[in-house]
Amino acid sequence: MTDAALSASPATTRADELDSPARRARRRLFKRKAAVFGLIVITAFILLAALAPLVVPYDPIATSWSLVRKPPTAAHWFGTDDLGRDILSRVVYGARASLMAGLISVAIALGIGVPLGLLAGYRGGFTDALISRITDAMLACPFLILAIALAAFLGPSLGNAMIAIGISATPIFIRLTRGQVLVVKAEDYVEAARALGNPPWRIAFSHILPNILPSLLVQATLSIAAAIIAEAALSFLGLGQQPPAPSWGSMLNSAQRFLTQAPWMAIWPGLAIFLVVLSLNLLGDGLRDALDPRQR
Repeated sequence: MTDAALSASPATTRADELDSPARRARRRLFKRKAAVFGLIVITAFILLAALAPLVVPYDPIATSWSLVRKPPTAAHWFGTDDLGRDILSRVVYGARASLMAGLISVAIALGIGVPLGLLAGYRGGFTDALISRITDAMLACPFLILAIALAAFLGPSLGNAMIAIGISATPIFIRLTRGQVLVVKAEDYVEAARALGNPPWRIAFSHILPNILPSLLVQATLSIAAAIIAEAALSFLGLGQQPPAPSWGSMLNSAQRFLTQAPWMAIWPGLAIFLVVLSLNLLGDGLRDALDPRQR
């Protein structure tokens, strides 16, 4: 080995040791082109939704009987729908409903599922058995069917749809959190914290929860994609965002009657759902690899 290599090795070793886990994860994430593509697409949709009043060329609920089902033109890039409304404006505003439904629904699922999963995994015994059996009962019903049933019971509105989707996604986070807690609580540092006399709540929230956050983050990213599909399905069935407010699902519902005469009515909201869901799944896969400590 040359003198240059010998002198460079300790510096490289020290740099690797000083490199934080977050920085290493970010570097691994940006090496994955598919994940970067997904992140760019999701960021673009979030910016469009946030800046919708400044971006859209027309009022998304304004009708015009002289523009009914007009194909894409220079004035209306995505064409118009069966009531003469600009589809581009409705797709951009529809991103607000879909992204908000995805984020809030998953936040509800995390807010309920993570504490219950922590309690079941750490306490064990009767508490674990009770929570696990309720979770198994909810998982026995398909996610979308349960969301439709809850939304129908609560009543048609975007808020109720988000609650229904959040409750339907909760068992996934309970099961994931419980499983991760069972693994982590057997680690030496948790046993050391317990031996030092730390109360159970401090061990759960200070030592166990931070070490299971990467798995929860990956699952949350994937669940947002599932929640967006569920919101579109509920809006398609009339249980989500109510007309005339734009939603990708309700736009597809309106387009189903005109697939041959005006296919652009279905193409653009369908393409928006496809891009967002695909990007979230690509980002979730990239996060899973980037947050895996075994990856180099």
